[in-house]
Amino acid sequence: MNDSRSIRIHYGFRALLLLLFALYIGHLVQQDALHYYVAPKLARWVRLCPVPLSLMALSLGIQALFGKSARLCDCEHRLPRSGLNSVMLYGLFLFPLLLGFLLPDRSLGSAAAAKKGMSLSYIADEAAEHVKFNAASPYLEEFAELAGKLYAQPVIEVYPEIFSETLGAIDLYKQQFEGRTITVTGFLYRESGKSIKPVYAVSRFLVQCCTADATPLGILLDPRTQISLPADTWIEVRGKLQLSSYMGKQVMEIAPESINPVPQPSTPYVYTNADSVAAWAEIQQSGIKAE
Repeated sequence: MNDSRSIRIHYGFRALLLLLFALYIGHLVQQDALHYYVAPKLARWVRLCPVPLSLMALSLGIQALFGKSARLCDCEHRLPRSGLNSVMLYGLFLFPLLLGFLLPDRSLGSAAAAKKGMSLSYIADEAAEHVKFNAASPYLEEFAELAGKLYAQPVIEVYPEIFSETLGAIDLYKQQFEGRTITVTGFLYRESGKSIKPVYAVSRFLVQCCTADATPLGILLDPRTQISLPADTWIEVRGKLQLSSYMGKQVMEIAPESINPVPQPSTPYVYTNADSVAAWAEIQQSGIKAE
């Protein structure tokens, strides 16, 4: 059993930690930087977290300052026996908070993509082997329908709202899409060390829940393309789709006709879409109205 003075001190530290977490989340919301860390569906809940965190901090603070000694409880958990152990314990929480406040908020780039490994296909290889334009699998019917709509376009534009689904549809029907013109925007990924020439791709991070599960998803650029831009430059690539081989697998790549630097979008990540066909139709309709 710990003495009441030690419990009050630790209540105070915990109250401070909760308050700092609330302030940090509030800071991210104020700076419109929450999208760098969590997906939109999760962000709407994270935005509310400062309220309960602040209330919990207030409760612990009141107990630390005014709580009766007889009612203070360590819940039968031993507190750190020394100041050093306390510093190490609370440092585990304070250190990432300190980094969060001090370091700039920015999107993941080539360094993270290299560690995670660039993904060039949104569809599992074993699924791709058993599909044709009239896909029988319910899981792939949506991609087959989307592929048909994309194929009918004179220029395939990869919209961020259905980025992964578009690349997945194209990947399923590589032979049919060979030679078609495509336009895609993303950051320039440069991979070196695995071949004589550097491997380039235009990529974006696909986020399911938060950046911890982010997957770099992209499409290769023809290795004969002369590129002088630094890695992580945001670019818009327009060119012809062609079949290529990468690490023993057949993949699609772009033979660029133009590569133009563009500003980083306000939301650099892309997310899965529950109905890519409906989303594609909505984008087309919005474009017609805008014209």
